[in-house]
Parts: sequence; structure tokens; C-alpha cells
Amino acid sequence: MTVPALHNTGVLYRRILSHFPQDITLAFAYGSGVFKHHGSSQGQMEKNMLDFVFAVDDPVTWHTMNLLQNRKHYSILKLLGPKTISSIQSDHGAAVYYNTLVPVDGRTIKYGVISTQSLMDDLMHWNTLYVAGRLHKPVKMLVQSENGSLRAALVSNLKSAVTASFLMLPESFTEEELFLQIAGLSYAGDFRMVFGEDRSKVSNIVRDNMQHFKTLYSNILHDCPLVVYKSQQAKLEVDKSPEGQFVQLMTLPRTLQQSITRLVDPPGKNRDVEEILLQVAQDPDCGAVVQQGISSIVKSSSITQSVKGIATAGLWKTVSYSSKKLFKMWKGWRRKPWVSHT
Repeated sequence: MTVPALHNTGVLYRRILSHFPQDITLAFAYGSGVFKHHGSSQGQMEKNMLDFVFAVDDPVTWHTMNLLQNRKHYSILKLLGPKTISSIQSDHGAAVYYNTLVPVDGRTIKYGVISTQSLMDDLMHWNTLYVAGRLHKPVKMLVQSENGSLRAALVSNLKSAVTASFLMLPESFTEEELFLQIAGLSYAGDFRMVFGEDRSKVSNIVRDNMQHFKTLYSNILHDCPLVVYKSQQAKLEVDKSPEGQFVQLMTLPRTLQQSITRLVDPPGKNRDVEEILLQVAQDPDCGAVVQQGISSIVKSSSITQSVKGIATAGLWKTVSYSSKKLFKMWKGWRRKPWVSHT
């Protein structure tokens, strides 16, 4: 199974990619500049910043070449050289190095660089759920190498998103409820959702992109033995028995299993993971435990990556970028109807 390609690469994206060193293993564009979010117009989309992630096999070489081609993209950290930049990228936060508010071909872009190995680790194990979480949602794939392990990791990440969401949903639910749950995974525990993001962001992502979500997840849902997928009615039924939940818990990514274990197992008992997950499977609050486990992963990576972003973007760009986020949050609040409780 491969991840469906939602769009062919357009001329704009090819032009933008041509500005960068070409040895990229995986490149994708995402966000409100790429996909229409509910409440935004086509004109707004064309003004929004375009977000990219580039996975590269050798970050030191890639940053060396990019510093020669695009030195102005970097903050003052460029003075430290490509080895230090690569070290900052891999050793801190979510293993991504972002350059933001970069003008390219008449558009403003932000691009993150991650090593192929770090990307695969996040996809398979949910170490940070930072890039893996972005890939739970529709993205525009621009470059995808023939790396079979990477392709398998991309599919594994989608399957994990489905399994974790099943555990947090009731026995019966709609496609839209499933996609809302999936889209919200990487925002659970993210401090920016409290201060800095439009709180209706998840529903805005899903409401106008239902067909993209169906394209991404349809094959996985049809092939999954633990769910009855009535695609014509857009409804699903999942096995919520302790046995069914145990099977699902045992297939969750390793870091999430460990996170759940720390929540449930008192210090000093040191029971094995299988024993703890069997206990969680029988707990009526199983879904809430899974949610807490995901939140603890996201909370840690969102804070450390945001702190790193101040250094990689530079102070002026950080202030400019943050003010735009706060303005979007304020607009989101204004869109919500006021309800009197008196």
C-alpha cells in the first residue's frame, strides 16, 4: 500500500522547489496556503504563507549547499555554520529546523528541514508527533523517493492515527467524527492551541477537505478487520470489547505505548507493557488514557520546538510570525456566535 498522491505538483511548487538543493528524499506542502480551510476565501489562500517540510538524507551537506544558495533565509545562526545548524536541527525540539517568512517567487514561505531517519522514526514510533502529525492530514506531496522503508513508514503512520482514534471514539461514529479525531491528534496537548492558534482550527481543516481525508484513509478503513466501514452511509462501527481494544493498544506506536505505561504504572512496579495495556483495555476510560498519552508527547515537543523556533527564525521574524498567529486566533474567536447564558 502507498500513500495516495492528492495532487500533481503545480508550476508554482516546482518553481519554489527549484530554489533549493535538489537532493531531497521527501517534500510536501501543507497548511492554509495549500488547502482551503473553512471560512477562508481563495484570495486569502493566495496571501497565506506556504508551509513546506523537506526530508534529507544528509542534513550537513544539504545545509552547506543551502547556505551557499539561500544564505538570507537563515537567522544569525548561519554564522555558526552547517554542522552546528544540523546539530540544532537534530538534537533539539522535534528534530526539524525551520526557516520562516522567506520570500520566494512572489510568495512567503516557511520550510522545515528534517533528516530522513528522524522523519521515519517519528512516523513509526511517534517520538514527537510533530511531522508525523502533519502527515495525518492531507498534504500536497511534491517529492517522494523510491525509498521502500519510508513509504512503509508513511502508511504505518496513517494506520496508527486510525487505531488511536478508534480507541478514543464510541462504538459507532461518522466519517467526519473520525477525521476530526485524526486531525486533532497532533494538537492534543499543544500549548499553542491555548495561546496562539485559532481554536476552531481542527474543524476548519476537516470541513472543507472531507474528500481529501477520504482519499487518504479509504483503503486503510476498508482493509481494517477491527471496523465495519459503511462507506455509502459514511458510518463506522468499531470493536469496543476489551479484547478488541487490547489488539488496538498493542499495535500503537512504541512511544505512545510507553507514554500510556508511565501514566498507568505506579513507580517501582515495573510491570511489562503488555500487562499494563491489558489493564487499560479493560478500563472504561481507555480512550481518555490514550488521549492523555498523546497529549504528553505533543506537549513536550510543541514547547521545545517553539523555543528552538525563536533561535532559528530570529527575533524580528518570531515577533512578526507570532503576531500573525495571534491575529488568526482573534479572528477565530470573532467568528464564533455569542451565546447568552443569562
